[in-house]
Amino acid sequence: MAESMPALRQPKQGPTNSRKLLIILLLLFVVLLCVLFFRSPISKISTISVSGQQYIAAEDIRASSGIVEGDPFFFPSKGEIERRIAKLKPVEAVIVDKTFPGKIAITVKEFPAVAFELTDDGFITAILSNGATVGNGSNFVVDKPMLSGWKKNDPNKAELTRVLSAVPDELLSDFSEIIPYPSKSYQDRIKIFTRTKFQIVTAVSLLEAKAGTIQAVIETQEPGNVTTLLSDYYVPYAANQAATDKAE
Repeated sequence: MAESMPALRQPKQGPTNSRKLLIILLLLFVVLLCVLFFRSPISKISTISVSGQQYIAAEDIRASSGIVEGDPFFFPSKGEIERRIAKLKPVEAVIVDKTFPGKIAITVKEFPAVAFELTDDGFITAILSNGATVGNGSNFVVDKPMLSGWKKNDPNKAELTRVLSAVPDELLSDFSEIIPYPSKSYQDRIKIFTRTKFQIVTAVSLLEAKAGTIQAVIETQEPGNVTTLLSDYYVPYAANQAATDKAE
């Protein structure tokens, strides 16, 4: 009598193959969505706004950012754009904000102006606290001193720019003009004319230390001549006029 063959077991269809197929389909779907997204207008820069600048043209800031409308929104990063703009010498700080979809806002803080200067062709330029010279126009509000008679590469002028950034704003705004006034004892001597009608003789190397004395005289005395060098002197114009009349 023939023996019957035992029935072969059918291999069970485990969930592994189905799970792999599902994962592959999901990945393909995600890749397709990414391709469609990055090729769509929603992934592009639509607007670039610039604010906070006074002396730098907004077009120059946009150019230094290295981005234009239509570029990818996510690249380059905010940090990279900030680093590019920060290379502009007048820029003290910059913040870039990205708002999806497509909006980029650039906020710039410039070094403050400490003086102005008239160029040979009659235009006004602003001198910032870090020594940068910006602007080439006549639409500035001249609320800081004008520098007159200075040579372009005069080291005392560069130092004066640094010192003026340490002078209190109220006093700095009262200075109307600063000219070089060197002497044998003080090669960096200067003469300052104020909007309150004082004439002040001091030195670039002493101005920061003497600023308090100058401000005290201006606030408490009538207009006159002030000298703040090794010693401090103040003579009102009335006394000078009286001396002149007596001599006559």
